Amino acid sequence: MIAIIDYKAGNLTSVRLAFGALGCEALVTSDPQAILAADRVVFPGVGAAGAAMWNLADLTLIAPIKEVASRGTPFLGICLGTQILFDSSEEDGGTTTLGILPGRVPRFRPSNRWDKVPQIGWNQVAQARRHPLLDGIPDNGEFYFVHSFYPAPADPALAIGLTGYAGVSFASMVGRANVAATQFHPEKSGRIGLRLLDNFTRWTPTPDV
Repeated sequence: MIAIIDYKAGNLTSVRLAFGALGCEALVTSDPQAILAADRVVFPGVGAAGAAMWNLADLTLIAPIKEVASRGTPFLGICLGTQILFDSSEEDGGTTTLGILPGRVPRFRPSNRWDKVPQIGWNQVAQARRHPLLDGIPDNGEFYFVHSFYPAPADPALAIGLTGYAGVSFASMVGRANVAATQFHPEKSGRIGLRLLDNFTRWTPTPDV
């Protein structure tokens, strides 16, 4: 069973429907025990880091998320769910986040007035290294983004995909062992996004991939 974590951060229905289009049952839940019992876990979200962390604490979800991420359960973060996997975010005046992956989440500060923040729309993802979630997906494939902040891993080796925007080349997909995460929205990225989600449903992580 795939558990989609509900922490009042929105965008859950489109993620569930994307898995449904693949013929996979996914449960939207805020029940810690259901998350711990799941075969795979998806951590999506849109919104602000500060409110997200407050909701996770209020729903007693921080410990279960850290447990499934640490024990080898296939785990996929999406958008805000990716950002709050890191140590901290500049959002909301500075927010301490989950610390599952080392790094921070700064805000875009474009010098070109044509680079609008948030970034909204399609952009390329250059594959920094091979990963099972990218099987069958072309290098520099386009995915759909909506965000004002971006992942900056402390270890560059965490980057799986790279994207350029507002004068920055940032890690638009990151991962380590059983944890993978995308700044873009695979559930809104058409066939290429569905391929990534389908790969996730069949992914058997290893310590080094």
